[in-house]
Amino acid sequence: MKIIVNFINLEKDVERCKRMQAQLENIDFPVEKFSAIWWNDLASAAQDSLFCTKKNILQYYKPLANGEKGCYASHISVWRRLLASDAQAMVVLEDDVRLHSDFSEVIHALAQIEQPWDMIKLVGRSQEKVRAQRPLGAGHSLIQYTRVPSLTAAYVISRVGAEKLLRTRVPFGRPVDVDLRFWFENDLHIFGILPAAVSLDDTSEVSSIWQQRSGLTWQQRWRKFRMKLQLAWGNARAQPPQLPLH
Repeated sequence: MKIIVNFINLEKDVERCKRMQAQLENIDFPVEKFSAIWWNDLASAAQDSLFCTKKNILQYYKPLANGEKGCYASHISVWRRLLASDAQAMVVLEDDVRLHSDFSEVIHALAQIEQPWDMIKLVGRSQEKVRAQRPLGAGHSLIQYTRVPSLTAAYVISRVGAEKLLRTRVPFGRPVDVDLRFWFENDLHIFGILPAAVSLDDTSEVSSIWQQRSGLTWQQRWRKFRMKLQLAWGNARAQPPQLPLH
């Protein structure tokens, strides 16, 4: 399986770009930078083709910030870049991550998985809720989540996964990390790695794409509670993708 690597970086974030390039300098996979999308730079027609206000109202509890829209648009663009290439999968990295020393070994191990998968998250929390797992190699396990976590800073996506997301999630109404948690809406097969092969860097604590917003209104708190119920109900009803055995 041919796997390529793309990292997403805003042109203004020069130091983050340098750190990523230094980390990726010696890995044995083709690497490209993707210049992250600044939402206000897009023409109105392009914005309308990517983001749907009606979906936002139905699916999420508050309007999206421009930074959240630009973030999702950037991920959509790299999924399209994968489909335009001859690779079977792509590692997608945001520019605020730290690669572990066995990163390349993990990617090579993932390339050997024979059963189809759509996305494999490379970053995770210190304690994940795991439904099932099996040895992957390089001291890691491939895991099936009890509930898919929201982190999108590092993952591998297959061509089939990119096709599913582009077909069902464009235009979008939620932030990309939340949208992926609703995997049961489009039968997205998402797995993870334990322990994680990538960690969030210290720079992740300071967002370069949006400012902290004010607290929620009572209507937004109610809509957020309702969204969480929908997520819990969907996870309970849906049969999760079967963990590959080899």
